[in-house]
Amino acid sequence: MGQTRIRIIGGGLAGCETALQCARLGLRVELCEMRPKQQTPAHRTAELAELVCSNSLKSESEFTAPWLLKREMRLAGSFLLECADRVTVPAGHALAVDRVAFASMVTELVGCKGLITLRREEVPTIQENDGITIIASGPLTSPALSQEIARLSGAEHFYFYDSISPIVEAESIDRSRVYMAARYDKGTADYINCPFTQQEYDRFYDALIGAQSAEGKDWEHLNYFEGCLPIEEIARRGRDTLRFGPMKPVGLSDPRSGERPYAVVQLRQENQRADSYNLVGFQNHLKFGDQARVLRLIPGLESARFLRYGQIHRNTYIQSPSLLQPTLQMKMHPQVLFAGQICGVEGYVESMATGLLAGWSAAALARGIEPEPPPRASAHGSLVHYITQTEAGNFQPANITFDLLPPLEERVKDRQQRHRAQCERAITEFVIWFQSRQTALQASRG
Repeated sequence: MGQTRIRIIGGGLAGCETALQCARLGLRVELCEMRPKQQTPAHRTAELAELVCSNSLKSESEFTAPWLLKREMRLAGSFLLECADRVTVPAGHALAVDRVAFASMVTELVGCKGLITLRREEVPTIQENDGITIIASGPLTSPALSQEIARLSGAEHFYFYDSISPIVEAESIDRSRVYMAARYDKGTADYINCPFTQQEYDRFYDALIGAQSAEGKDWEHLNYFEGCLPIEEIARRGRDTLRFGPMKPVGLSDPRSGERPYAVVQLRQENQRADSYNLVGFQNHLKFGDQARVLRLIPGLESARFLRYGQIHRNTYIQSPSLLQPTLQMKMHPQVLFAGQICGVEGYVESMATGLLAGWSAAALARGIEPEPPPRASAHGSLVHYITQTEAGNFQPANITFDLLPPLEERVKDRQQRHRAQCERAITEFVIWFQSRQTALQASRG
């Protein structure tokens, strides 16, 4: 049987999932990753699938939208979720991982697959008529490749700025000032909570507002993703905005007093050794010296030793509604596909999910079968429907939410029952679609 060349650009979450899915289906792939020859402003290692911003893969609570997307991925055999499940760290009702162990495991898994050739080199050009190309270069796409994508698409890139949360050494946390709890007691008490009095909060807020932002190239027209705003940007919207955002104390009563604090900062375990914690939702764009001064005003972090300060980086994505089909193929160049954050999804799990879909679409193309998008009622189908059917002028990156799923035919007033029914319908339709795709691809191998 002849072999159609499949090239995947980008060794992040989406690219690795795509490569592994193609290899599972018996196809040879070339996975190109420019690191370590060319680093990005945010990555720290040369490992594949490095998690940059956070170590959380969102909620594992049954019948939530993130749970649904992961449930479908597990049913479809996601390699990266399997890796994540093997390197978890305590995080209440969320799935969080030891990011170093996770990246190492994915890198080793890719290296073990004989059908995957890993090339450590930048790909500056795209040959749209030379085999199948999956662009999964992520939000930190290199300038040269960005220009090439612009040439290929004939459209301007959109962009937003994303930030990274600080990480603190566990031993430097004053345990006498904090307490362990999960919000509303969901899951186990895995989060360290730093409680504020009103006086402590006012002092912290004033210091934050007065802190100096880091300087950076081309940052005069910042366009932040609304779901990942730096804390100083949230604070500028009003004195109490942090107390209704990342410092929300609702559902986090202090077990020592039984009272709810005025505000709270949560710390989530960063790795399996439990020797470091990240400040949940505390991404920022402050100078390092100001970060140290302001963050040490958080109760329990007065003597904190920071292993990493918050940072900001540019995230690039395409105008998918104008450019992509629901199979993640380009409309004008069907042999070119996009996956991951560059196609307009936001979040680790969403990136993996589009990588999985791109792998199956690429495999169908390679076998001479018409690619078929997942059903609209599924989480996968709703995600690709959003990025390909939204009004182009209003397009912004999105996480998976119930707002993206189609409503039920019959109205269900109770929110929990409605979400459960949507999840059950989604899973049923996704399984039927996945099994039909499996059958078609297996038959094509004969």
